Amino acid sequence: MGTEMVNVDEIPFPPQIAIATKPLSLLGHGITDIEIHFLQIKFTAIGVYLEPKIVGHLQQWKGKPGNELAENDDFFEALIAAPVEKFLRVVVIKEIKGSQYGVQLESVVRDRLADADKYEEEEEEALEKIVEFFQSKYMKKNSIITFYFPSTSPTAEVRT
Repeated sequence: MGTEMVNVDEIPFPPQIAIATKPLSLLGHGITDIEIHFLQIKFTAIGVYLEPKIVGHLQQWKGKPGNELAENDDFFEALIAAPVEKFLRVVVIKEIKGSQYGVQLESVVRDRLADADKYEEEEEEALEKIVEFFQSKYMKKNSIITFYFPSTSPTAEVRT
C-alpha cells in the first residue's frame, strides 16, 4: 500500500494507522450528510481501518462491487464479527454540538439494531452511554473522533 494520503471530501486520511502493535489499513471511507431544507450538508468524513487479515474472513464476497457490499447485511455482519481490530476515524467537516452528534449516532445505530431485531436493554444502555459521552462536547471543524474495536473485547473505546 502506498504512503500517499487519501482525501475524503478534502479531508486527508493516512493509508495506515498504528494501533497498539498492529498497523491497520484504510479499507473504506466516505462521508455522512443530512438534508436540511433541501440542502445536503456534509458533516463528517469517515475512514475505516482494519487489520489486513480481515480479507481472509470475507472471501465469499471477493470480486463483488462496493455498492452491492454496502447494501449486503450478511457482508456487514461478517465484517463486524471478524476477530480483527477495527478503527474508525471520524473527522468533523461542519462543526456540530456533541449532543446533536450523539443523538444522531444513537438514532442510526438504534434503527439498524432494531431492523436486525437486536435492540435489547443492553444495547439501549450502551447507546445511552454514547449520548452521555458526547453531551458536553463541541466538535469544531477538523475535530477527530475515534472508535476503536479491539479484536479481543466486545467493548469499543471512543475518543474525541
